[in-house]
Amino acid sequence: DAKWQIFALIGFLEFWSELSTPNHKHYMRGGKPGDYPDFVSGKDGIPHPVPFNLYDPFKFSKNMSEETKARRLRAELNNGRLAQLGIFGFLCEQTIPG
Repeated sequence: DAKWQIFALIGFLEFWSELSTPNHKHYMRGGKPGDYPDFVSGKDGIPHPVPFNLYDPFKFSKNMSEETKARRLRAELNNGRLAQLGIFGFLCEQTIPG
C-alpha cells in the first residue's frame, strides 16, 4: 500500500535526522534544524552504500558560487512555504461553507 511506503519514508527520514556524526551535529547540540546527515557509508555512516544524497544527488551545485546556492536555497524555501499555503487553502475550502 502506498500510504505505508510514505509513512516508512517519513519514519526513516525522522530517524536519520536524529543521528549525530562527526561531520553533522544534532540540532539540540548546536546543529542546524532541518539539516540531514549525508548518506555516507563506513564506520560513521550507514553500513550499506547509498549512491545519492538528499540534496544535490547529481552534484550539479559543486561549481556554483555560494551566493547562487544561497539564492536557490531561499527560492526553495519560498516554494515550500507557498505549497503549504496552497494546501491550507484547500483545507479551508473544504471546511468553510459557501
